[in-house]
Amino acid sequence: MTDRRIDDAHTSGVDYIAVEESAPFRELKRRQRSFVFPLAVAFLVWYFVYVLLSSFAPGFMAQPVSGAITVGLLFGLGQFVTTFAITMGYVAYANRRLDPGAEQLRDELERAEGGRS
Repeated sequence: MTDRRIDDAHTSGVDYIAVEESAPFRELKRRQRSFVFPLAVAFLVWYFVYVLLSSFAPGFMAQPVSGAITVGLLFGLGQFVTTFAITMGYVAYANRRLDPGAEQLRDELERAEGGRS
């Protein structure tokens, strides 16, 4: 018995390996990775600093800032703010720098497939 997905790939007329190795696709991956990886590393460092401070510097994290608001509470809320900021930044970046190239590649593939969905 053969795998239908493999059979369909051969009959579609599109060499997806060649597309993956093409310059436009590699550029699209490079742009995406150049945005995602540094931000992921920065966020993980920020997250682990928060966790480590919570574990090993409870006195610092318990310092009051204003009334019942502590440094730890601000850092914890900062995690949420950072998450939303990174998400909004990525969406804006993707809309501006990734989506046009992805749409162009998709249009080329759909033309090569003869408009099949």
